[in-house]
Amino acid sequence: MEEKIYKIHMGKAKCAVDLGDGSERGEYVDQDYILHKLGRPHRAISLMYCYYPLDEGWPGRASVVHASPDVSFAWDYPYDDYFTYKGGLGGNTEGEPFTYMRDIRAHGQDVNLTLTVDPHVSDEHLIKIAEDLRPFGRMFLRINHEATGNWFSFNKRCSYQEVADFFVRFCKILSEHAPNVSKVVCIGGIEDLSKTEMEKEKEFAQTIPAADVWSVDKYMALHWGWPYDVAERGGNSHSRGTVKDTFEKTKASFERFKYLNGGEAKPMTMAEFNADGDVTGAYEQAEMVKEFCDMVKAEKADWFTGFTFYQFRDRGRLGLEIEDPNNAGCGIEQPLMQTYKEIIHDEWFMPEMTTQEEIQFPVKLRWGGAEDAEGIAVPIHFEKNPTFCEVTFDDDSNIMMEINGKWFYKSPKAKTIDLMSAFFEKPLNGECDLTLKLFAPPASGENDLSVEDGLYNSYTTIDKLPDIRVRFEPVEL
Repeated sequence: MEEKIYKIHMGKAKCAVDLGDGSERGEYVDQDYILHKLGRPHRAISLMYCYYPLDEGWPGRASVVHASPDVSFAWDYPYDDYFTYKGGLGGNTEGEPFTYMRDIRAHGQDVNLTLTVDPHVSDEHLIKIAEDLRPFGRMFLRINHEATGNWFSFNKRCSYQEVADFFVRFCKILSEHAPNVSKVVCIGGIEDLSKTEMEKEKEFAQTIPAADVWSVDKYMALHWGWPYDVAERGGNSHSRGTVKDTFEKTKASFERFKYLNGGEAKPMTMAEFNADGDVTGAYEQAEMVKEFCDMVKAEKADWFTGFTFYQFRDRGRLGLEIEDPNNAGCGIEQPLMQTYKEIIHDEWFMPEMTTQEEIQFPVKLRWGGAEDAEGIAVPIHFEKNPTFCEVTFDDDSNIMMEINGKWFYKSPKAKTIDLMSAFFEKPLNGECDLTLKLFAPPASGENDLSVEDGLYNSYTTIDKLPDIRVRFEPVEL
């Protein structure tokens, strides 16, 4: 009997979850590893890069080309110590961050690129960056984040007014040359609940209507002196607030942004979020993150559209894993990992799935992004918890699939995917019906811009179902 298949749509979560992957504090971890550890893809993966092409030493990383024993703070280099953006004027899209952007999108996630940029670069530089980003679908670009601070190089070489003016200039260029890119403003917002106005409001009010997404960075505890000192009681290089205070400041920031936008709301996110284990220790770190997410759910905070957890693997204590000091490719799982995993598998933070009409092969699947994709759903009957469950493909399709709450990736070169790990943590208690869901993000990580709506969508035709093998006892008894 031929299996029935249905069209399915993946839409927005009530609160989206994004994940930081690599920064000045840690290296990029590939998406296969993260998917296996966490069991589901994120809405977006956050990458952090800088672009200071007019500076001496560029495109070398600041801490390498400007290494000095006099440096005693992470941002004391001539330009920001992020990985360097290898595109732009005179560059290309063969290296970073594009190799990682392709990995992210092939695994069914959107790109959330943070880029600190020298405000003195010409429009030609910005137009080239926009052209670099055109093939990467519906992505986010966070420009010169934490812009009301004083630590990044762009703030040291420009006034706040110039930084705000630059943001608006870059937004206009992106709107013209890369309308697929959502522009994210990240400023301090309301940092004192007794005040009505936000930090540097006079200069940055113009950035609120210019942006597509509003954000603030909020660490409920942070050791900003890392790695040059150790956080100890009485020290002055760390801080700790309360979960409630963090929530209320974020909400007040949204309300002020909305006011400055003529009363019209836009998506509000927390672009960096965590509590630093250097200050709280590993157990209270997990408790604070959970308490914040519980608060979002309890209030049914529909004004809060997402947060980016900073980050997956960290050389300090801001990661779900700590980087092994003996082996940078090895992570040491923290208590927060299990807490975070439970959070992102909660219905409030999961993308909405809507099953639609029954369809027939061949099927043309559309991938708009992690918040707008069309896939297929295949009902499967299980007599009991399986002994074997796997799917075998005879094509070079690029597929993200989910069953029993766990997601799997099939690359173009893979043929058989073992789905049994979906039943290790959540074994079936008896007879039930489950649905195997399949989506087809672009295998190359890039959209085909020759297609009429290729800026926003990627298409894949599936001719038939893979072979689905389910057995409920060992091969031999």
